[in-house]
Amino acid sequence: MILRSVHDRTDAMTQPSLAILLVEDDELTANLVRAALGAEGHLVAVAGDGREGLLRAAAGHEGRAWDLLIVDRMLPGLDGLALVRTLRGAGLSMPALFLTALGGIDDRVEGLRAGGDDYLVKP
Repeated sequence: MILRSVHDRTDAMTQPSLAILLVEDDELTANLVRAALGAEGHLVAVAGDGREGLLRAAAGHEGRAWDLLIVDRMLPGLDGLALVRTLRGAGLSMPALFLTALGGIDDRVEGLRAGGDDYLVKP
């Protein structure tokens, strides 16, 4: 029993905790977020614009939904609000976190009303 517990814990440490889709057009920001979350054991895929993000979010990862979406609001092709609204309208309910430079109260409310589960402002 103890050996199995140690084995299960080792397996859990070697596999990614979450499959995260980061939709971010700024390469530096994408690399920093990917490195930070990757260091914690998470698998992070990056989509560089809103349309790619929508397609990849809807397609899922390895036959299942993403565990988390991290979405910038200001994206080329399709903005983050429209991306999340479209996913919610299609019945996709994976958690969505906005990570954006837009930090006004109205911006935050708009993000949450669009279907975001949380809203963080970039430093």
